[in-house]
Amino acid sequence: MDSRLDRLATMGIEVWKPRLQPPFGPRETPGAEEPARMEWIEPGPPSVALIPDWPELEEAVRRCRRCPLHETRTQTVFGVGDRTATWMFIGEAPGEQEDLKGEPFVGRAGQLLDEMIKAIGLSREEVYIANVLKCRPPKNRDPSPEEAAACESYLLSQVALINPAIIVAVGRVAAHNLLKTATPIGKLRGIVHDYRSIPLVVTYHPAYLLRSQTEKRRAWEDLKLARRIARRQG
Repeated sequence: MDSRLDRLATMGIEVWKPRLQPPFGPRETPGAEEPARMEWIEPGPPSVALIPDWPELEEAVRRCRRCPLHETRTQTVFGVGDRTATWMFIGEAPGEQEDLKGEPFVGRAGQLLDEMIKAIGLSREEVYIANVLKCRPPKNRDPSPEEAAACESYLLSQVALINPAIIVAVGRVAAHNLLKTATPIGKLRGIVHDYRSIPLVVTYHPAYLLRSQTEKRRAWEDLKLARRIARRQG
């Protein structure tokens, strides 16, 4: 058993096997801790071929005209952080401040995300942060399915280049787009999903946590679950 899913199964983690072979390579899994459930969500094929090179990928995003959002953006928001990171956080789309600065998760929500990252013993510079969309939707509305599909190969290229040990889907919109589901976020939490052979944990968006302070405890439980899985992955 040398695949990531097989190794997780040997540790007592319930694994739902995919029908298709995921394209991203595994990491080593050294040791076991307390078990967690794992659910497989089969992703659809990327809308455009993956780009296996950072400079080419950045340039492709910067010049992108795949959807009408390029007409209203100030600039694209590519991603930020360590490109060899163990942890990858994926949100939904840039907001007004992100569109102006060209960096994901800034402002009050970004500050809270930074605090969440610090709580697990890391810094913003030690993880990689990206969004489902690289351009801001007008009035910060949810991404449309067409917009998410147009951007999908960019995000898949980032995931493939980083090959993180753990992905954290930040918020309902990110979770729904990554896992191809409309299941309420409350039912997606507490499960270790498998995203192209990479463990994925869902948590609340920091903007929501700013409005709902009592949910911070649940978000902390999500991060602790992700930390346990990341430690197993090495």
